[in-house]
Amino acid sequence: MSAPTTSDERSRRRRWVVALPLIGFVAVAGLLLLRLYGGDPSKIPSALIGRPAPQTVLPALDGLVHNGAPVPGLDPAMFKGRVSVVNVWASWCVPCHDEAPLLTALAKDTRFQIVGINYKDSPDNARRFLGRYGNPFTAVGVDSNGRGSIEWGVYGVPETFVVGRDGTIRYKLVGPVTPANLDSVLKVEIDKALKAGS
Repeated sequence: MSAPTTSDERSRRRRWVVALPLIGFVAVAGLLLLRLYGGDPSKIPSALIGRPAPQTVLPALDGLVHNGAPVPGLDPAMFKGRVSVVNVWASWCVPCHDEAPLLTALAKDTRFQIVGINYKDSPDNARRFLGRYGNPFTAVGVDSNGRGSIEWGVYGVPETFVVGRDGTIRYKLVGPVTPANLDSVLKVEIDKALKAGS
């Protein structure tokens, strides 16, 4: 026969019973916060890495010219035989304004091409944006309804992809190109793609 429990033991048990749900809540909340704020959003994996770039054809940005010639739209054939950096952008996207001068400077490297996908933007605003910062793109496809970006697996603008000479997506940067990730991440991935096909 067990000894009767004292009031101190009952009180201790009652405290644990009351504290267990609170401990569980704190643990779950901590895990959620860790997942939400603990990682680098630019490292979100893409199911398209290692796969061919989508066969998405997008029309040209109406009225956009470079050296007197119209800038073409997006044609999947342009990815064959040349390393490409594909940037999804919009004039209404605040981080796109921040990364635009970096892309313009990056475009001076002629070993690869930079292709733009203009996401849910008005043609006038997109042309003004490129007039303000310069046009780093050899081609600009207009994705007015967002379907093309869905095929590319875009979470939001801006996003940047590195496509190898074989037309395969090699890397995806979620979020803007920044001074911090331009040299340490994006240029490294571009160099890998350039070396892979040489």
